[in-house]
Amino acid sequence: MSETAVDSERAGGESSVSWLTWVAVVGLVYVLLVGVGIIGDGFKLVSGGSEGAARIFAFATNPIVGVILGTLATALVQSSSTVTSVIVGLVAGGVPVEIAVPMIMGANMGTTITNTIVSLGNLTNKGQFNKAFQAATVHDFFNLYSIVVFLPIEVIFKPLQRSAEVMAQWFAGGGDASMKDLNFLGAITKPVSSWFVDLVGGLPPAIGGSIAIVLGITFVITSVLYLGKLLRAVMVGKARNIVNKAIGGGRVTGIASGTVITVLVQSSSTTTSLIVPLAGSGVLTTRQVFPFTMGANIGTCITALLAATAISGGYEVFALQIALVHLLYNIVGVLVFSLVPWVRDWPVHSARWLGDMTERNRGWAFAYIFGVFFVLPGSVFAGEMAFSDADDTLAPALEGEAVQEAVEDEELIIE
Repeated sequence: MSETAVDSERAGGESSVSWLTWVAVVGLVYVLLVGVGIIGDGFKLVSGGSEGAARIFAFATNPIVGVILGTLATALVQSSSTVTSVIVGLVAGGVPVEIAVPMIMGANMGTTITNTIVSLGNLTNKGQFNKAFQAATVHDFFNLYSIVVFLPIEVIFKPLQRSAEVMAQWFAGGGDASMKDLNFLGAITKPVSSWFVDLVGGLPPAIGGSIAIVLGITFVITSVLYLGKLLRAVMVGKARNIVNKAIGGGRVTGIASGTVITVLVQSSSTTTSLIVPLAGSGVLTTRQVFPFTMGANIGTCITALLAATAISGGYEVFALQIALVHLLYNIVGVLVFSLVPWVRDWPVHSARWLGDMTERNRGWAFAYIFGVFFVLPGSVFAGEMAFSDADDTLAPALEGEAVQEAVEDEELIIE
């Protein structure tokens, strides 16, 4: 066959991807998002939602415990928006900001569990699972190393707290810049995920929530399993080039696209979860995914800051300060892990190592998920409950109206 004929056949193969295949891709993505929503709602039922998070934070007696409990609370509630709103209420009720800032750092870590769960959809294929798990955990390691680097600095010098306190005054009293009415993904997925959760709503919360979690994980694994096959079929030619240019075109391009897409969909969990199947199918590498996930961290903080402008009254400054702390923390983290040569590859190398370990033994994946997000922070929480009383500083804040009013506005703080 001549070279021209081969090129024609390739072109014909690319163009032969039917519109039905693309419809199937969109449908599976929708199922994936609904599954993620069901998992989140299930965890909220099991953990008690915002009230459960508030009870956990009652034992945050120092910055290190604050980070760990922030991770646990967000992993259990499956919503950084709920946890952030609880923290806003706690600060408004008298909790020192120096304790609240580490909680925000922990929430940053806890919210990454979602895309790690999504990577389990490739569990049946060792090679694909390795790539997907790397793409998911590179986000985890970025947040983990950010805590290691910046928590000591914040505890000693408090640059985030002080900068955010000054900047909050600039935004206080301004107009409502919230984008919550533009959350089109939530509008089309939330009714369906809520319907499934309502089916088990009459059961005890622990049982109903557990059933919802299992159902959501089933949706996720099923959708990712078939989505990976379809993505390998459709991500050829122009489609693949577009994805590579938009996401894998370099650090600046990746960070920018991750930021913009997350602002548009208003959920870092959604953004990072959707990138995992692309990595598992071989369309993107872990190194290409890393800048995109850093951008997602910034994007979710921008939407949270815009949402905080919608809160008025006595909690306005606190909401703005916490949102600004979150934004500044992630921007500085992205700058350091993008520009400083000796640290910028830490997350990628760590994710590759863990991915290789999970390819040899799947047990590493489950040990990592349960150990990092539940066992370790849960053990710290249990220890605090056993050997210390709830902080007297937090008690009045937890019992007061600040938390309740902030939580009622939790839809204003975007995940």
